Amino acid sequence: MRGGARSRMLPDGRRLHLQHGPIDLIIEAFGDAAEVVHAYRQAEQRFADVLEDLVAELDAIRRPVRDVYPEFKGPVARRMAAAVWPHRQVFITPMAAVAGAVADTVLEAMLRGRVIERAYVNNGGDIALHLSPGTRFETGIVADQDAPRIDAVATITADQPIRGLATSGWRGRSFSLGIADAATILAKDAATADAAATMVGNAVTVEHPQVKRLPANSVDDDTDLGDIAAVVEVGALPADAIEAALDSGAREAARLLAEKLIHGAFLALQGRTRTVGVPAVTLRQLATTEG
Repeated sequence: MRGGARSRMLPDGRRLHLQHGPIDLIIEAFGDAAEVVHAYRQAEQRFADVLEDLVAELDAIRRPVRDVYPEFKGPVARRMAAAVWPHRQVFITPMAAVAGAVADTVLEAMLRGRVIERAYVNNGGDIALHLSPGTRFETGIVADQDAPRIDAVATITADQPIRGLATSGWRGRSFSLGIADAATILAKDAATADAAATMVGNAVTVEHPQVKRLPANSVDDDTDLGDIAAVVEVGALPADAIEAALDSGAREAARLLAEKLIHGAFLALQGRTRTVGVPAVTLRQLATTEG
């Protein structure tokens, strides 16, 4: 592939792995074998230029979104702008939606002109989905990366308006202003879910001596958060602090649900959870800790 982007089939012979710099995609499509081959080729072709397109506008997409809608040239950056624009009342940059926007863009390219039953593009846990009538997608949600297990299962059917999900948390790939172990959002597409997961993850918060925050740029001088205090450590919290933090996150999720920006949320913090908006058939919790 061009420009350092790499492509390989995984050992199972079904999934495609695309990687370039920090972008790492796992792709799987289902349907006629020839259609899947063509879809994978289209995904490879589109992916080849994604990182270069983002780097070309990097300074602009790292700036906070304010009162003027950000105009970008690249299609991925434009998806990012659209996803974060509804949240401009607080500090947010288009980078909050980058993983989801990449997943959406590659999925769109691989489906163009193809007949595929279902497919997904998984960008580090931010997932773009395609479902043809009568199909469904099921994915596990891991709340605690330090003790990985499937804590809940999201089942999405073709008749639902959900085509993306994303997770934010203080242990994730990006800084969080909140203390959620996981704030998983279901939305119309992955970019929308990604931006909303940032908002809800930031809202799962409480002031407590066990929560340590530092200026983001003191930990990573390449962050787009500047000197905003980000969570770097969360110790064991008392039950009342956990509940207060989850209540705060659930209120933000409910607000986004009322504004029709998301379809549901699953929040987890130190063994306690909340679900907002999604019916039990969509989001099944495996643990018995829901508050």
